[in-house]
Amino acid sequence: MLKVLKYNKINSSKVLEIFLGRRKSIQKKQIIAVSKIIKNVKKNGDKAVLNYEKKFSKIKKSSNKVFFSNSEINSISKKTDKKIKRAIDLAFNRIKKFHLKQKFSSFKFKDKYNNELSYKYSSIEKVGVYVPGGTASYPSTVLMNCIPAIVAGVKNIYLTTPALDSKINPAIVYAAKKCGVKKIYKTGGAQSIAAFAYGTKNFEKVDKIVGPGNTFVACAKKEVFGDVGIDMVAGPSEVSIVADKSADPDLVAADLIAQAEHDIFAQSILITEDKKLIQLVNLSLKNQLQRLPKRKIATQSLKNFGLAILTKGKTRIAEIVNIIAPEHLELYTNYNNKLLNKVKNAGSIFIGKFSPEAIGDYIAGPNHVLPTSGSARFSSGLSVNDFLKRHSLIKITKTGIERLGASVINLAKHENLQGHANSVKIRLKKVK
Repeated sequence: MLKVLKYNKINSSKVLEIFLGRRKSIQKKQIIAVSKIIKNVKKNGDKAVLNYEKKFSKIKKSSNKVFFSNSEINSISKKTDKKIKRAIDLAFNRIKKFHLKQKFSSFKFKDKYNNELSYKYSSIEKVGVYVPGGTASYPSTVLMNCIPAIVAGVKNIYLTTPALDSKINPAIVYAAKKCGVKKIYKTGGAQSIAAFAYGTKNFEKVDKIVGPGNTFVACAKKEVFGDVGIDMVAGPSEVSIVADKSADPDLVAADLIAQAEHDIFAQSILITEDKKLIQLVNLSLKNQLQRLPKRKIATQSLKNFGLAILTKGKTRIAEIVNIIAPEHLELYTNYNNKLLNKVKNAGSIFIGKFSPEAIGDYIAGPNHVLPTSGSARFSSGLSVNDFLKRHSLIKITKTGIERLGASVINLAKHENLQGHANSVKIRLKKVK
């Protein structure tokens, strides 16, 4: 089931990078098509959004209402199963409690010239949350994207999810209502990203767009960035599991499948020093996949992008992890702490056999919106900080301009910016 890569040669890292690159190259970015959609939405607003929605979703109904009314939200929310409500309530509280710990404090200090220097935070005003999938969508996506915004102090949160035919998972509405979402729109795709970025008669123009989506959505977010903020350009989900001979092959296989069932482009990687473990995991994969409702998706994912890496030594294992820079990393060994000290690139790390990645997706507390496709080398998961703006405040005294001004003038002249130098010179003349 899993292809095996023996990571024991000088060029092994290159072979691994080529394998990882295959998945990225297959994820074609629909730049031309997406640019056309964005341009049309900017020009024709709601009309363009509705036309694209009906075209791509193959909706036959002629509904032109792009958002749910309050009465619809209340009615749909009540249809949520009681067990799911309790699970959402528990998840909400745990996620919020974790994110409350992330709040940053403003600071202020004075230097020896009595200059006042400070740093303060303010929240973004309007945020748009994209939730993919209509009836197949996820309330966890709502919670993970809205809660850090709530903690940051964002007052206006808007959400969109494909539901123009009025079919929507009630749990999505319940979670959105619990998060105080101002309005729930019924559309998806690149057209919704454009509507959030530039505004229409019905769509609020937001300051930042967050949330996962397909290649069209990811490409649209990349295209509108600069006119509006985005969280990240996310790709398909992925997990890397480091396991030794102490690991239960059934648990390892189950966690590899948990990622593979997301998407045919999802990636599940096992890293181990134990050849026998790979054999046992492959056997368990075959057995477990037979009972999986989404076995076709998971099987294709594992066949095309699954990998077992056989290597030796903790240093080399850490090297492999840092090359992959996985969205999710599971450590299932007798030397987890030693590995933790060496791992630098990973979105979220799950330690020990009782910490499956699935618990992080829903209820542990940390955010499940994480960097993918190797971007954990330079970025982190969604946090409260993503919804805060940071401002520096500078108040210089008479003594301060007198003592610091000469250095500013010298540096400005060195950079051939005479106007900069003069803006200080003129002040020095006036304070004498």
